[in-house]
Amino acid sequence: MDQQGPISPPPPAGLRTRLTVPVLAMCGTLMAVMQTVVVPLLPDLPRLTHSSAGAVSWMVTATLLSGAVLTPVLGRAGDMYGKRRVLTGALALMTVGSVMCALSSDITVLIAARALQGAAASVVPLSISILRDELPPERRGSAVAMMSSTVGIGAALGLPLAAMVVQYADWHTMFWMTSALGALGVTAVSWAVRESPVRQPGRFDVPGALGLAVGLVSLLLGVSQGGQWGWSSPRVLGLFVASVAVLALWWWRQLRTEQPLVDLRLVTRPRVGLSHVAALLTGFAFYANSLVTAQLVQAPKATGYGLGLSIVATGLCLLPGGVTMLLFSPLSARISASRGPRITLAIGAAVIACGYALRIADSRDLWMVILGATVVSTGTTLAYSALPTLILRAVPAEQTASANGVNVLMRTIGQATSSAAVAAVLVHHTSLVGGAPVPTLHGYLLAFAMAGAVALAACAAALTIPGDSTPEKVRRARGRTPGARDGAMEGA
Repeated sequence: MDQQGPISPPPPAGLRTRLTVPVLAMCGTLMAVMQTVVVPLLPDLPRLTHSSAGAVSWMVTATLLSGAVLTPVLGRAGDMYGKRRVLTGALALMTVGSVMCALSSDITVLIAARALQGAAASVVPLSISILRDELPPERRGSAVAMMSSTVGIGAALGLPLAAMVVQYADWHTMFWMTSALGALGVTAVSWAVRESPVRQPGRFDVPGALGLAVGLVSLLLGVSQGGQWGWSSPRVLGLFVASVAVLALWWWRQLRTEQPLVDLRLVTRPRVGLSHVAALLTGFAFYANSLVTAQLVQAPKATGYGLGLSIVATGLCLLPGGVTMLLFSPLSARISASRGPRITLAIGAAVIACGYALRIADSRDLWMVILGATVVSTGTTLAYSALPTLILRAVPAEQTASANGVNVLMRTIGQATSSAAVAAVLVHHTSLVGGAPVPTLHGYLLAFAMAGAVALAACAAALTIPGDSTPEKVRRARGRTPGARDGAMEGA
């Protein structure tokens, strides 16, 4: 049992089971909102904090780096020490970071606070692992699909919400709101979610965690800052060389450690490894949609294609995509149950590519922009909902949090790479409008084409994943669906 019992008595078992999914989904949505709310502030933060634009950019970079490092580390900790306990701790760090942002205008404090908030990136993989352990097989697929969709739902809700707060209130108000929501999340998880008894006891691999942290920070820092520092600069090249050297040494040591941070023998199995490759490619393809859409619709009308929309209107343009993700997550679960999650993943990636084809066909009319962005979001729902299901069916129950943590890490690397690639394309295709360089429509279309090609690559990767040897209905009849404490491995 969890030694950190809730302050108030827990709900009855039946009520607790009914509350598990909505509480965890709320936490996943809150995590995505937290990651998004700072975006509308970025143009004004240099003035508000009396700092440079380069320093302000670290409020995004710090969250990206800490989230990438902490997601697999906290996933492993959850498998060892209790998933609810680690989930509560991650939410608490996120809340502390929000309070720090609400209380300060010092850029150093704000960057440190955003690094703390990066711990919340582990919320989704930890929650999915809890769902595997706690829910019966007939409810698990739809719940996991919903949990995966919260990433897009929260992002779609967070941008217009934050934009309205920034426009009509003091910017610290936004962080007070996320602080209150974070405290609500910690309380709700402590009260309504049971600690899973499925554990993988052992000694935590501290050297492995430190090695992974150094390697990932070097890699992602080089990727995220390459456009600003120069891709051929000594700093960026040195980071990439250090990343390759450290991660190679880390890989060698993980294969020789009795209790590694990441079970690389499991990762290299086709069903797991190819799922991680598909996650990286899908993360790349998905992220370009948010990056490019926001810039395109806010571009001045003088460009000939821009719509000159405000930040609030831009957020509202992305809102239909979030609603679509909410509506289509049950469909993803049904497709996975009948055809298998790899087919769902392939369909989702193909739909993403179709969405970018619409963006290429017409990116001047607002309704076509919204339609294309919504189609991409629909494909992302199918793909992101299928990825954790693939992992759940391929790994032992006691390793689900760490395995899903690695899968989320691959998505993060894909998103960071997408950000750098899109920025590089747009920087090289600009024209002067009102004396200022602005990306051309051709540059945006190239970014769409690049993201669509990567989505097709994700579709191909999904189709190469070995299929399930036993249909879902047969697994249910035999009582062998992965999860609920049996610790058996499916389809390895």
